Formats: sequence, structure tokens, C-alpha cells
Amino acid sequence: MAPPFVFPSTLRDLERDADGDDDGEPSLRPEAPIAVTALRAADLEEFVKGTSFDLSDKELFCIEEQDVFNSVYSLVRDFTCLPPALKFNLVEALRSNLSVLLPNIDSLSRASMSPSDGIPITDRIASHRNTLKIYSFFLLSIVLTQESSADSGTGAKVTTHGRKKNPVYAWNWEAQRGRIMNLVATSLEVDLTLLFGPGGADERYLSFVSKCTFVLFENQSVLKDDETRNGLCRIIGAIATKHQRTSQTSASVLHLIHKYDFTVAYLAEAAAAAEKKFGDGSLAISLIREIGRTDPKDYVRDGAGADNVGRFLVELADRLPKLMSTNLGVLIPHFGGESYKIRNSLVGVLGKLAAKAFKDVDGNNSAHAMRLRSKQAMLEILIERCRDVSAYTRSRVLQVWAELCEENAISIGLWNEVASVASGRLEDKSAIVRKSALQLLITMLQHNPFGPQLRTATFEATLEKYKEKLQGMESQSPEEDEPVNDHQLGEVIVGQDESVSDSCLPSSQDQRDQDPMIADITNLEQIRALVASLEAGLRFSTCITSLMPILIQLLASSSATDVENTILLLMRCRQFQVEGSEAALRKMLPLVFSQDKSIYEAVESAFIAIYTKRIPTETAKSLINLNIDCSIGDLAALENLVSSLVLKGEISSSTISALWDYFCFNINGVRPVQCRGALSILCMAAKSSPSILGSHLQDIVDIGFGRWAKEEPLLARTACLALHRLSEEDKVKLLSTSTRVFAALQSLITSFSLPEKIWYGATEKAISAIYTLHPAPEIFATEIAKKSLNSVFSSSAMDGMSNGVELETQNGSFVSAVSATKLGRFLFVISHIALNHLVYIETSVKKIQKQKPKNDKSQHTNEDSEVDASKNSEAQGINAELGLGATVDIAIESLAEQAEREIVSFSCEKNLIGHCGPFLSKLCRNLNLLQKFPVLHASAKLALCILMIIDAEFCEANLQILFTVAESAPSEIVRSNCTIALGDLAVRFPNLLEPWTEHIYARLGDPSASVRKNAVLVISHLILNDMMKVKGYINEMAVRVEDEDERISSLAKLFFHELSKKGSNPIYNLLPDILSRLCNQHLKEETFHSIMQFLIGSIKKDKQMEALVDKLCNRFAGGNDVRQWEYISYCLSQLTYTEKGLKKLIDNFKMFEHALSEDSVMNHFRSVIAKCKKFAKPELKVCIEEFEEKVSKVHEEKKEQEATTRNAEAHNQKMGSLDRILVTKEVGQNDGKSAEEEASGEVIDPSVDNNAEDKETEEASEAVDPSVDDTNAEDKETGETSEAVDPSVDGTNAEDKDSGETSEVADPSVDDRNAEDKETEEGSEVTGPSVDDSNEEDQEAGESTEVTGPSVNDGNAEDEETEEAADPSADDGNAEDKENMRERSENISLEKSQTSSTCTELEDGSAEVQSARKPRRGSSRSTLKKIREPALEGPADSAAPVVRRSTRSSRRL
Repeated sequence: MAPPFVFPSTLRDLERDADGDDDGEPSLRPEAPIAVTALRAADLEEFVKGTSFDLSDKELFCIEEQDVFNSVYSLVRDFTCLPPALKFNLVEALRSNLSVLLPNIDSLSRASMSPSDGIPITDRIASHRNTLKIYSFFLLSIVLTQESSADSGTGAKVTTHGRKKNPVYAWNWEAQRGRIMNLVATSLEVDLTLLFGPGGADERYLSFVSKCTFVLFENQSVLKDDETRNGLCRIIGAIATKHQRTSQTSASVLHLIHKYDFTVAYLAEAAAAAEKKFGDGSLAISLIREIGRTDPKDYVRDGAGADNVGRFLVELADRLPKLMSTNLGVLIPHFGGESYKIRNSLVGVLGKLAAKAFKDVDGNNSAHAMRLRSKQAMLEILIERCRDVSAYTRSRVLQVWAELCEENAISIGLWNEVASVASGRLEDKSAIVRKSALQLLITMLQHNPFGPQLRTATFEATLEKYKEKLQGMESQSPEEDEPVNDHQLGEVIVGQDESVSDSCLPSSQDQRDQDPMIADITNLEQIRALVASLEAGLRFSTCITSLMPILIQLLASSSATDVENTILLLMRCRQFQVEGSEAALRKMLPLVFSQDKSIYEAVESAFIAIYTKRIPTETAKSLINLNIDCSIGDLAALENLVSSLVLKGEISSSTISALWDYFCFNINGVRPVQCRGALSILCMAAKSSPSILGSHLQDIVDIGFGRWAKEEPLLARTACLALHRLSEEDKVKLLSTSTRVFAALQSLITSFSLPEKIWYGATEKAISAIYTLHPAPEIFATEIAKKSLNSVFSSSAMDGMSNGVELETQNGSFVSAVSATKLGRFLFVISHIALNHLVYIETSVKKIQKQKPKNDKSQHTNEDSEVDASKNSEAQGINAELGLGATVDIAIESLAEQAEREIVSFSCEKNLIGHCGPFLSKLCRNLNLLQKFPVLHASAKLALCILMIIDAEFCEANLQILFTVAESAPSEIVRSNCTIALGDLAVRFPNLLEPWTEHIYARLGDPSASVRKNAVLVISHLILNDMMKVKGYINEMAVRVEDEDERISSLAKLFFHELSKKGSNPIYNLLPDILSRLCNQHLKEETFHSIMQFLIGSIKKDKQMEALVDKLCNRFAGGNDVRQWEYISYCLSQLTYTEKGLKKLIDNFKMFEHALSEDSVMNHFRSVIAKCKKFAKPELKVCIEEFEEKVSKVHEEKKEQEATTRNAEAHNQKMGSLDRILVTKEVGQNDGKSAEEEASGEVIDPSVDNNAEDKETEEASEAVDPSVDDTNAEDKETGETSEAVDPSVDGTNAEDKDSGETSEVADPSVDDRNAEDKETEEGSEVTGPSVDDSNEEDQEAGESTEVTGPSVNDGNAEDEETEEAADPSADDGNAEDKENMRERSENISLEKSQTSSTCTELEDGSAEVQSARKPRRGSSRSTLKKIREPALEGPADSAAPVVRRSTRSSRRL
């Protein structure tokens, strides 16, 4: 008996490890293996064939023999060196032996009962076990060796052994590999209990097989082979389920899922296959629980792994929905995780489960109700996830709902809730969510359970019928059916079956009065269910109808996917006859001008599907109806589409014939308006194929200008357009066959048969057709002009036109002689003739220039000899060198310029238009007259603009009146026309219009939305086509970004969007100037923010963003306006910062440091810092945090300084208010006192002589602030009376007052004319001392001071002075007193400079002041000066000396 075979880790470990197995027993090992690589080709072939012969000729267990084992091991070890044929022989021998061995394992059980060969059954089992392991080991080793060599490319060296250089892989290795893996899988699936015992298979055996399997699973090319992949999946399922290695297998599977995305679907397939084959879902359950136990944060860090895990869960739910539904609870907590990829996958899982896990109807009612509740809970989670924070998850939820719609897994009760959620997501900020919402609505319309028509009116009518029937049936049996009613209605709303939706299909269609459904449905429960279903259908129809405004907005979206899916949804709505869908689809027509090719193709496809995929007659009718209802803009788009489809052949010739039938009234019931619509469509088709009109020339003339033109006024205009688009051959043919064309055109222009509004457009096209068709249009146009003039003026009026103008401008009598309507039409005809004549001149010049080279070539062909030809060529070369050839071109151009000037100029020949120019100019200046006739006003201004476009001199002479009218005309139509004309003038005469650029931009601020819109269009056209430079007034265009009119706002945004594509983005250079100008316009803060956010968003380059940081920071130093600081800081917060940009911001800190005191500025800088922290690297975050601390510190310091300043100002105001209160109080007290003074003192008789000596009166000592402003010095020197100064009045007071000191307070409001002196008041307190931060002194309490007589010590003169009532009459006659007073003031000033004074108590109760004063800067003279106050005239007994506190106010003596 051979020793047992023990599985090594690798093939070569058999040679290295010879110690036996774990039990110490000897194991089967290779002994002296043969070096196959050293053998010659013949010897190698013989060796392989011998080994193969032994394996096939001997019994299955010969592999246990040492020599056979050695040979097989040697060949497997060097398998890559074998030629393909020898490889095939070896593999086939091993594989066939194993395939034969497996059935023998089942026979062991029978052999154990009846042994026949005498071999013990244990030995036979051991031999089978050993043989199974050896064959499996060698086959798997061959697979691993071959795959590793294929990956490394080493197999390319093998061809040297064979006689023929056959390819290395000429044999079909993939087929062999698949058979091997399936054979190994079969060996694992058989009952191995007899071989390995009840404990299961050998652990090393299973580990080796499992390891090989997962190694092969890592190779994507291996998994592409179906047979090999199936074998690998079977092996995984068998090892995990049958051999109970679930935990190890699930760990390996999860490793593969996280690392290799291509294995996800196959591993889910393996788990599902194991559950179905063995009836055991332990592997799938283990995987689900392992995923559920994973920390959600791990999925945030491993994004790719989270994506793979999510896909695996969805695949597993798709294959095992019931198993997943029972284990879903472990996954639900991941909805709260941060990884949106896991949330996306869970949403997909819920969708799969809702669609598949609850389809069976087995079980009792309770089990069915439980399944319904579980499904309802899952659907509620899906609805809740529609509001997920991640746009990807919201989009995925909507996609899942669309899948559920396709699976018919949404009940009617939930249908409208889903539709409402999808409708709300149409306004989501993310484009992918909007796309998914649109696709969901398309799917819901396609699979709706309410019928093929969703017209609201039809639903309402049908619902009303069934409600009436239901009420009638309920009134008959209310008692029986009431409980059923509640239950049945609840079922319909919550869990409606598809059968109900089928039953209501006929009810949502147009029904006749005798609807069979009304007669058939007699059951009360069915009627109730049907009514509930109809109500749900009505709500769904109303919901879809209400989406039309939103869908129209989405047609203008910048996202191409929005536009494409919106068009698809509108087409689906039209298919189901939703109200408003037809009108909304017409809004897509202008999108044909989109530069996005996908949008153009979507519009074109929709147009073809809606209008042209029909029979020719219906196609023609639909195009005609579309043309009739189109606006001017839609007509241009329709023309583009029709001409393009004619070129592509989408509009067939039979459709063109049907259109001619409509035009020629060959179809019964054709109306004139349809005739006109058919001709309009034919004109559009003729744009790309002019020959279309050539077959019915006479019909165009007869019908277009015949009697039908009177019934349909626009028919004549359309006929003129058709004549204009004739091909050159058809034009010649028309002139030769038809003679009444020009007569009809002349009659159209000069007659009054057409309505006034239509006449102008028809006349314009008629004049254009005349200049296109007529051989001498200037002659014919002259006749038309004369005829039109005769209809307005008489011959006498023609002779005296200039006098008429004078009469018109003076008294208006001339205007009363003519019709304003006729005059307006005449001006219109004259101006358009002039314009078409200008075009005719330019066209003629181009024809001449084109014919010139042809004439030169014809002259060359007419030369007889080569000599003459050579001479002519030499002459032409000389002429070219001398510039003689250019002389002809110059002459042509000069003639053209002269012809253009003669159109409007007032030449000697006195042409009609030349006369009309001055007349028109004078007429337009008479604004009072034109305001009475609005139509004449519009015609005159339009004619003036056209003539200005033609002639530069006339333009320059009338520019001022044109701008005046554009700014002040009362009619917005006139202002709009002038604005449009300014754009044309700027193109034709840019130098003349350049000084008026500011006034052109001013039109953007016009109160009329129509004028502003035209101004935006004109300026956009001029700037984007480089016809006008972007001036500093572009801020007016920026303001229009937030215009109240959405159309104007969209146009302004479109302008800046297109401007940003030019060059290096001019918005970058314009932004600082726009910012400074907007700061001065006093816009609302929200408006400014929106404008600047939009403009900054159009700047994409990092370098420009970095440069803007410098520019914006420098503007902080340019002004002190807080509002400007706020705006600049907001702009900084909107920039996208790179590392360089952030460093520039930090470097410019000094520029904006002073502005950080404002909270709003600080908030914007905080947002900048928060934005930078998101992308910053660790080393940069340190700089950001330092910058944040620095900014915060400066902000706090600035706030503290402001708070201190505010407190000081508040204190000064408080003290000033208190002083005024005290003064007012003293005035009231003094008025009520008697004339005699209570304190002792000297009273001076006011009648004393002027020469009497001045006497001093004692007054209470006061604490005087020495820091009174220098301006007091002037008052002191001039002898003004100074009053006691309140220390709170002047901010420069620096000395503390004695808190307890009492003094007399004088009324500072006493006038010089006051006749009475106030008495000295004893005991009044002085309050409100102010403390100066430069000189603080302690406050001292003082005693009340009485007013004393002249006993005051002279040494206290600087603090105490006596006010004496003097006769004011002495002031004029006594100059000596004035001099004495000045001297006294000077002496007092000198005494005040002393450093100290004392206050002592005198014998008579008077006080002597002592104070320590320090001289301080800012007080040049004494701050206190007491002088005699002149007494006013009055009784002597009413005068009394008054002690006053010194103040700034003073009276002159």
C-alpha cells in the first residue's frame, strides 16, 4: 500500500518537504525527479508517451506507484516546456483517469458490503482517497502553471523542441481548462464521506482547491470562458455549502469583491447557484451579514470597494430576492452612512425586492398581508430616499422607480405619490436628477394604468357619470354596503391590483352616452373601485398637465440632457393628448439654432416624428396648421427645419404636391388662411430648392394678388416673398410670360386695399421683389414714388413744399391739409426704396467685379498668336506693377460711392428723396406735432433711421435728434425702433457713433421692457461680433442679469456666457471696473450678490482667479465706504482659491486690515477660510489657521476700539445733557428769587458814572478746567465775558473737579440786552466732572462757599473774580475801561500759568482755592477769565452780581 499523499502549498514544496505529514507518517513524495528540460525532443516525446501509456494502460491507482508518480511530477513541474501535443497527451491521461475514478467512489459502498477481490475495504478506500487527491493536485497544478505562463509570456520559448514550428497554443487550452475545472467541481460534489470519514474532506485538500479557484478568479480572461467560469462557481458553492467552509469562503469572496470589480456578477452567480443546487443559502447569508457588519466609514475610505459591494448586493437581490428580503434588516442601517454608493446599492436592492420578492401568492391571508406590508415599507423608504442629500442617490431612486413602473410593481394608490415626487425633482439643482425625473415621467406615461388618453376633461366627465351611478346604487342599499365600502376603497387606494387598472381603461377614453361599460358593471364594489381608479387617473392627468410651464423652462436649460429628455417627455404627453403639450412642443422650434448638435438632432427627430411621418396629405395639413399658429421667431425656426428636411429628403415630392393642392384650392374645404400657409411652407422649401416654385408661377401671381388676397391680407405678402425666392431661370420665365406682375406690385404699394398693419410688411416685400425682378428697378421705383407722392400732396403742395414745412412748424395748418396716414405710408415707401436702391447698387458693383476676371479671360482666348498672347501677358505684368489694374477697381468704387451719396443728398437735380431728407429731418424735430399722430411718428422715425443708414452726412446731422427721441419719446415702439437703428448705424458708421457709446448703453436702463430687450440684443450683437469695444459702461449690461423680466435676464446671461468664450475671457479684465461702478449704483444687496456670483462663475482659469485676488485686495485701500468693503469682500468669498491664490490673500493682509472691523466683511472672510480648508493640504492648513487667528484678533481689536469710542461719545453726550438740565434749573430758580442777595457782598449801583472804578465781587471758588481750547484766548483778549465752563462741554477737559464743591451757576443764555442781573445763589452744586486720560487727579470734597465782598485776597485772583453790574451805556464812551479790562485779562492769563494755588477758609466764611495744576499742551492761555459783566438798563434795585461758570460762549463788551 502506497503512503498517503499530503497536499503541499505549492507544487515544488513536494521536493522541499520530505518529513511526512502532520502525524509523523511518511507521505508520497517525488524521488529523483527527471530533468525534463535537459531531454532531447525525441527522448522527451518518448518519455511523455510512456508516462501516458502507463496512466492509461495500468489501473487507476498506478499514480500511487513511485516511478509513475515521479514521471508525472517531472512533467507537471516543467509543463510549460512541453510541446502542445505532449501537453495534450498528459492532460488527457490525467483527466480521463480522474473522470473514471469518480464513479468508482460511489461503488465503494456496495463493495464494502460484499468484498470479492480479497483486498480489505480500508485499503481500497485509502487508495481511492489517495488517487483522488493526486489527480486533483496535478490537474490543478497544470492549470495554475499554464495560466501563469500565459500571463508572463514564457510559453513563447517552446517551439524549439518540435520538428515543426507550430504555435505554442495550437491546442485548445480553454476547452481543456474548462473540462478540468468542471471535473474538479464534480469531484467535490460527490459524496466523499466514505473516503474522508464523517469529519469531512481533508482540510489541506479543500484549502488547496479553494486557493486555486480564487487565484483563477482574479484572472479576467479566465472568467470570460463560460465553461471555466461555471466550474469555478460550482467549486466555490460546493466548498462553502457542502463542505461547510462558509466563513473562509465568504472572506475570500469579499476580498475578491473589494479588489476586482469584474468578479462581482460572477460571485453573485456562484452564491445563487449554491443556494439553488444545495438548497442552502448560508454562503449568501454570510456575505450579506459580513457586509452589514462592516463599519460604514470603511466604505467612505474605499470608494471602489463600496461600488463593488453595492453592485454585488444588487446582483444578489436580483438572483435571490426572497433570501435578501429576509436578511435586509442588517443592511438598512447603512442608509445612514456617508457613502452614497452603498445607499445607491441599497436603493437598487429595494427596487429588485419590490419587483420580485412579493410576486408569489402562496400562503394564507396573514402571510399575504405581511408581504404587502413589507413591500409597502420598502416603497416608503424609496420615496423617502428621493430627498437624499446626494444627487447620485436621488437619481438612482428615480431610476429604480422607473424600473418598478416597467415591472408594473407600483399600485394605483402609490402611483400619484410617485408622480408628485418625480414632478418635484424636475426642479432639482442637479442635472442628473432632472434627467432621471424626466425619464421616470416618460416611463410612467408609457405604462400608466389609466388608458391611452389623459385629457382632464374626459376624466372629469367619465368620473361624474360613475359617481352619479354610485350614488344611485348606494341610496338603494346603504346599510348593506357601507362596511364593504370602507374596506374596498382602502384596498383600491393602498394595494390596488392590476386588474382594476385594466377595468378602467375604457373609462378613460372618449365614451358615448351608451357606453357598454356602464351597463356591464353593476356590482357596487366594482363601481367603487372604478370611481377610486378614475379619481387617481384624474389626479395623475392634472399632475402631468401642471408640468407644462416647468417643461417649457427646461427647454431653455443649458444642459443638453435636460433638453433632449424634455422633448421626449413632451412627445409622450402629446401621444396621450395631455393638455398644453402641443403648445409646449412648439417652444422647441427655436432650439434648431442651438450650437449643440445633440439638441438640434433631438429637435429634428421630434419634428419628423410629429409632423412628417404621415401620409402626404396629412403631413401637408399638419405643416400648414403649424405655420398658421407660429410667431415670427417660430417661423424662422420652422423655415430652417423645412429647408433642411427638404435637402435630406424627409419631405417628399408628394408632400410638396399636396401643398400645391392646398394653395390652388384643389382640395375641398380649403380656407384662404390655409392657402397662405401652404405658400409659406413652399417658400421655406424653396430656400434650399428654388425650383419648387417654378411649376406654379402663374398661380402665385393670380392667387397671391387676386381676390383671395382681399380675404387673407397676408397672402399678398407671402406671394411677394415667393417672387423674391424664384430661381434665375424662373425669374426670366416670369418676365416673359406674365405682364401683370409689376402692375400688381405697384397696386399693392400705392393702393389702400390692405389693412394698415399688414400694408407695411407687404409693401416692404413688394419693393424688395421689384428690385429683384425688374430689369430697371430704379425707373419703376421712381414711378411708384411719384404716384405715392401724388396721393399725399397736390401739385401746388409739391411746388411749395418748403413753405408747407414752415407753416407746419409754426401753426400746424399744413398738417391739416394732408392725411397723417398717407404721409406715413409715403415716408415708408420712400425710405424703403432708398434702402433697396442702396442694396441694388452694392449688388451691381459685385456683379461688375465678378465679371471683370471673366472678361479678361475672354480677351486672352481671342488672341490669334502666341506672340500676341505673350505680349499681352507682359503688358499685364507691367500694369500690375504700376498699379494700373487697381485703378479700374478704384474707379468702380468711386462710382459706387457717388451713387450712394446721390440717394439722399440734396443735389442740383432735386431728386425726390433728396427733398424728403430735409423735410423728414424738420418733421422729426417737431415732437409736439408727432405726438398727436403715433403712426406718423413711428413711420417718420423709421424713415429717418433708414436715410441715416444710407448717408453719412445725413446721419451726422441728425444723430442728436435720434438720441433725443430714443431717450424721451413717449412711445416705446419708437424708442425700440431707434434702439435697433442705433445698432445698424454703429455697424455702418462706427466712427460717428463712437462718441455716443454712453447713450447707447443708457438704453439698457429704459423703463420699457421691450426697449431694454432690444438694447440687450443690439449691444450683444455689436460686442460679440467685434463691432463695438466693451466700454466702461458694461456695468449696465451686468445689471440686466437681474432684470425683472426673465427674458431680458436670460439674454444678458447668454451675452456674458458668450463673451467669456472670446479670447482670454474679457470678463476677467472687466470685473474690477464693473464692481466699482455697481458699488455706486445703490443696488439691493441680493441683486448685487447674484450679479457678481454669476460673473465670477464665468471665470474658470486659476491664474485669472489668482490675479483677481490681488486686484480686489488693492481696492480696499482705495476707499473708506463700508458698503464698498462689503461688496469687495463678498467677491473675494466667491472666488475659487488655489494654493497660490490663498497665499496672495494672506500677503495682502495689510490692504484689508482696516476693513475687518465690520461684521459683514469678517463673515465673508470666514467663508473664504472655510472654503480653503476643504481643499488644503496639511501643511497649508497650518497657514490657514494662522491667517484665521490673525484675522479674528484684528477683528476683535477693531471692535474693542469702536466700543471704547462709542462709550466716550455717549458719556460726553450724557454730561452735556446734564449740564443743560442744571442751567435750565438755575434759570428757573433765579427768576423766582428776590432782588436782594442773601450772602454778604457788594452791590453796585447800575447808575454809577462811566468813570467809576471797577469793583470786584466775591464769588464761590470753582474748579476750572485749564485745558480749555486755545480759541478761548481770542475772546479773553478782546474782553469778552467768560462764564464758568462745564467740564463736560469740551472734550479736552483734563482736570478733575472737586466732587463736593458748591458754586453759583449762571445762566449761559443771558443775552447782552438782558436788563437784569441774576443774583448770586448759594449752595448750588457743580456736577459732572470729566476725567481726562492724560491728567487724572483725585477729587476732593469741598465745603459750600458763600459769595463774599471785596475781602477776597488778591492772591486768589486766578480762581475768584467779582462780576460787577455795569451800566451798558458806559461801554460806548469809556475806552479806558476797555483797555483796563484787556490788561486785567492779560494779567489773569499770566497768573493762571502758576503751578499751584490754595484754597483756605477765610475769617468771613469765604474760601480760598488751593489746587495743584500741571501745565499741559494745548492750553496757551488761561482757560478762565472773569471780567465785569456790563449791566443792562433797568432799575437799580434789580441788579445783583452773579457768579457764572466759564464757558466757551462769551459776550463782547
